[in-house]
Amino acid sequence: MSTIKQILVLSAAIIVSVNLSTMDNTTEKENMNAKIIVEGNNQFALELFAKLQSTKGNLFFSPYSISTALAMAHAGARNQTESQMTEVLHFPVTLNKRADSASTLLLDRRQFASSFGNIIKDLNNRGRKGGYTLTVANAFWGQKDYGFLKEFLELIETSYDGSLNEVDFVKAAENARKTINTWVEKKTNGKIKNLISQGVLNSMTRLVLTNAIYFKGNWARQFEEKRTQDAPFTLADGQKIDVEIMNQKAEFGYMETDTFQALELPYVDQELSMVILLPKKFGALDEFEKTLTPENLTQWLSKIHKCEVVVFVPKLKMTSQFSLASVLKSMGMEDAFSSNADFSGINGKRDLFISAVIHKAYVEVNEEGTEAAAATGVVMRLTSVGPAQIPVFRADHPFLFLIRDNLSGSILFIGRVVNPKA
Repeated sequence: MSTIKQILVLSAAIIVSVNLSTMDNTTEKENMNAKIIVEGNNQFALELFAKLQSTKGNLFFSPYSISTALAMAHAGARNQTESQMTEVLHFPVTLNKRADSASTLLLDRRQFASSFGNIIKDLNNRGRKGGYTLTVANAFWGQKDYGFLKEFLELIETSYDGSLNEVDFVKAAENARKTINTWVEKKTNGKIKNLISQGVLNSMTRLVLTNAIYFKGNWARQFEEKRTQDAPFTLADGQKIDVEIMNQKAEFGYMETDTFQALELPYVDQELSMVILLPKKFGALDEFEKTLTPENLTQWLSKIHKCEVVVFVPKLKMTSQFSLASVLKSMGMEDAFSSNADFSGINGKRDLFISAVIHKAYVEVNEEGTEAAAATGVVMRLTSVGPAQIPVFRADHPFLFLIRDNLSGSILFIGRVVNPKA
């Protein structure tokens, strides 16, 4: 009897050991998957920013929201449409059924969707802890009684938490538009209203994929309101305007080169932060923007170190809205917006194409912290239609800023301020 017990105990120990080892390997692999997805998302973020640079004035958007909405559409893309989306969005997805040795870091569709979804779940889990508010929400709005493939619906729901909401685009497109806009407004705490304008949806619309991201966080070191004063802000053309500028002296992340300064302002819990990139010359923002590459940004962030800094940052509030179809086509996603589109992974047919990608974003920066929100809609229709002294960081002229998740490295929002009062 004792021998039998020993054998059973030994067998149980082996099973537990194998399970734990598998768990460790799974965690390590998942971390690697997340890392390459984040790297791809950030590369797309900066390439999209480069495309939008020609936009005059202030600029603010959430590349993370755009990537997420398009990732859901990508789940149903096939053949060249999938290939183009994969390349433009820098999704680490293998398009070959048999991945060769060079594709060891690539994922199949399900692995990619699962890993992308895990990043979203992690952001939401941390955003519920109380130190700051961060929510990422997805929804899938489909024509009622339309033949969506079960496999596609399950993938969107299990990976992106985007369950099917049936609406009637055919007979009540305006009601569907209002329903979707109400959802977006609710998920962004009332900051993003009327995402989809009248006329965007019609009787040929078959599905709309939406993502909404909302963030509200207090600075780890808040600015005192009594120290905020009106001060000159120099515009790109040399004109000066008076704006409210916050200031404080404290320990922050900081780095500088001959041409620019970088300041990291962490939010409560230190998990997210705003990074401000400030050219030293007043009219040098256009030239500096050309140097904003993934490689340079990684290098700059690695050189940020804690030191005492005298900080001057303007209060600001702005809203930006874009229609991104033409931009994405110019980046190489041509088929997705044409009759050549192949989204047969959605309904088993090649009769859908993307008719619009709409993005709207809002940000407010004040003494307490930052509130930011963004939403993206993908509409699909039938194809038949270092110094010795204490450094001074004075953001009194045009600058760039990022809001990033320090744990994953994801760029959640990116913006340009040329006029805090515009």
